[in-house]
Amino acid sequence: MRAALAVAAVTGLGATALTALPAAAAGEAVTVQYRQSATGGDQVEPWLKVVNTGTASVPLSQVKVRYYFKAEAGASYTYACSWAVKGCANLTGTFGTLANPTATADRYLEVGFTAGAGSLAPGADTGDMQLRFHRSNWQPLNQNDDYSFGPAQTTYANWSKVTATVGGVQVWGTAPAGNEPTPTPTDPTTPPPTGATLFDDFDYTGHTDPAIAAHGWSVRSNSGGPGVPGATWAPENVTFAKEGTNSLMNLRSSTAGTGESTRHTEILTRASKFRNGTYAARVRFSDAPLSGPDGDRVVQTFFTINDLKAPMADDYAEYDFEYLPNGGWGEPANILYTTSWETYRPDPWEAVNQHSEVRASYAGWHDLVLTIDDNSIVYYVDGQEFGRHDARYLPERPMSINFNQWLIDLAGQTSTTPRAYDQKVDYVLHVKDQVLTPAQVAAKIAAYRSSGTAFEDSVPAVQ
Repeated sequence: MRAALAVAAVTGLGATALTALPAAAAGEAVTVQYRQSATGGDQVEPWLKVVNTGTASVPLSQVKVRYYFKAEAGASYTYACSWAVKGCANLTGTFGTLANPTATADRYLEVGFTAGAGSLAPGADTGDMQLRFHRSNWQPLNQNDDYSFGPAQTTYANWSKVTATVGGVQVWGTAPAGNEPTPTPTDPTTPPPTGATLFDDFDYTGHTDPAIAAHGWSVRSNSGGPGVPGATWAPENVTFAKEGTNSLMNLRSSTAGTGESTRHTEILTRASKFRNGTYAARVRFSDAPLSGPDGDRVVQTFFTINDLKAPMADDYAEYDFEYLPNGGWGEPANILYTTSWETYRPDPWEAVNQHSEVRASYAGWHDLVLTIDDNSIVYYVDGQEFGRHDARYLPERPMSINFNQWLIDLAGQTSTTPRAYDQKVDYVLHVKDQVLTPAQVAAKIAAYRSSGTAFEDSVPAVQ
């Protein structure tokens, strides 16, 4: 079923442009304090604190901080956290490229926070975030032409040459000239006029519920890839339960260290009738097994796909959110990929795709949105643009909508002690031929739930 059997070699981090989003909540305001730890020529060491100067508590998962610099010609960079009061595991670092380069800045390091970092009460700060980055090959670099560098700043103080956003809205600092945020009034929170839509709240009794098939879904039971050879795709491990008044779907995958003991899970639409428009789902990724030893190379997904008619066929299409809590495909630790596929050949392996990725924990609930129009493919995670991919990867044929969880191999954890991993799904939405903002998606979901609608499918079959 899956084309993305591997992403063979990954270099660099996904770069995204600053995206205007709905205004920050009233009372949300932060400042950023900075001090430089070293002025040497082998690595940059910006030490930062985020301070809540507003009147409302600020979830740190909504905060992004950018440090701007001038890259050396042809250089790639590696981020690291030496120490942080909030814990380095709760910080993320990604590099981006400025839309309008200046003499002192053409790149930035964007620092973010996972849900584990918690919130900042009014007047509180994050404490030290002792960060650093260097050229990936450790060649010399020059900090003196970097926009955000302050060689005389040896103690913490407010520093306006780094910027901070809350919920995508810039609330602190001054970006390099020509890169100021440009708020747009065209990001409404009300849904657009109703179009052909698939919505499912996954309100079912179990994998044998007749309504699952009646609503166009298939719970996979046939053998084959991807993943561990000899594994079984177990429909009984796709379950449904109430949490409060809300119905959730759970995909449980398990293993005891052998192919025969490994159980993968997948649910997909039987019809391949989805192409341009908006796709959205709320998904809970997990980092650790329910019990037993951790370390399996698990893949937790939400994706669209059609069939590969021949190796390197140019009408193939696939668009993925893939979370690897324990790494895999050459990655040593947790990473979230978004990947747009043009085509591939399984043997010998050759792939034509474009991907964005962040190396950080994404354990917990996340709002995933994918939009496809005639110009680009855009991925959003929790309202923030995560990746924007080129028109050459646009779909030529309709696709199905899929969720699955599977193990790449058994090399990450060789124990024979049983363990299982859960991936939960709250809802799925597709709106045909309409590009919705994340705010519009949230409004549309709220409208379905306020009306008591658990399922709708008005997307026509492909003629």
